[in-house]
Amino acid sequence: MAIPVKLEVFEGPLDLLLHLIEKNKVDIYDIPIVEITGQYLDYIKQMETEDMNVMSEFLVMAATLIDIKCKMLLPKEVNEEGEEEDPRAELVEKLLEYKMCKYMSYELRDRMVDAQRSLYKRPMLPKEVEDYRQPVDYEELIGDMTLQKLHEIFKQMMKRQEDKIDPVRSTFGQIEKDEIDMDLKTTFVEAYVRSHKTFSFRKLLEKQNSKMEVIVTFLVILEMIKTGRISIEQEDTFSDIIITTRDASDTAVTRLTSLE
Repeated sequence: MAIPVKLEVFEGPLDLLLHLIEKNKVDIYDIPIVEITGQYLDYIKQMETEDMNVMSEFLVMAATLIDIKCKMLLPKEVNEEGEEEDPRAELVEKLLEYKMCKYMSYELRDRMVDAQRSLYKRPMLPKEVEDYRQPVDYEELIGDMTLQKLHEIFKQMMKRQEDKIDPVRSTFGQIEKDEIDMDLKTTFVEAYVRSHKTFSFRKLLEKQNSKMEVIVTFLVILEMIKTGRISIEQEDTFSDIIITTRDASDTAVTRLTSLE
């Protein structure tokens, strides 16, 4: 009397191959093709299906395994780089791609299950609350600043830019790249801070010779503020920024606080 055997259902030939590799605990990069082919053919012999499309896929893989088995019995081929080609390389690549997609599908399935446990509630805020925007006091923001003052500041800035134009080099018609040494500029700013103690940020920028130097000086000041070596103060929104050198003890306390 024959003993009925219930076979596991696989989604395709690659799924069956992957199962056999994991079952035998072999390295996917070094598949024992003889052993795996034998187990694969044994499984096909026990398959009972009326769908010829499904059966044909497994038979094509069986033929592929037999072809690889035959190639491994022959002398190995050498590629253009002088390296021996492994007949199993293409199959291994397909198995790795399938394995990655399979485990990605498991991850997506778990996320879908977790998403089904999440409940959301529609917002219940009144329309008046959603449409509310905090009013802006433009008079407080502008302060005593007028169009005349803004115009004067603009003319001063334009005048300083015009004074920086070299009457000789500006006629060359060639763009010169500004090369700024960050270390030298940092040393200059540090010396300026030590010698002046309290000074105007605008006056410090006016001593620079180009736009790039202004940018680098601004970055150095930001770094010194971050390390607590200087402090800044500004009375109004558009007023000048006053920089003050901090004592060494205050700087040490600031650094300890930032580390904590």
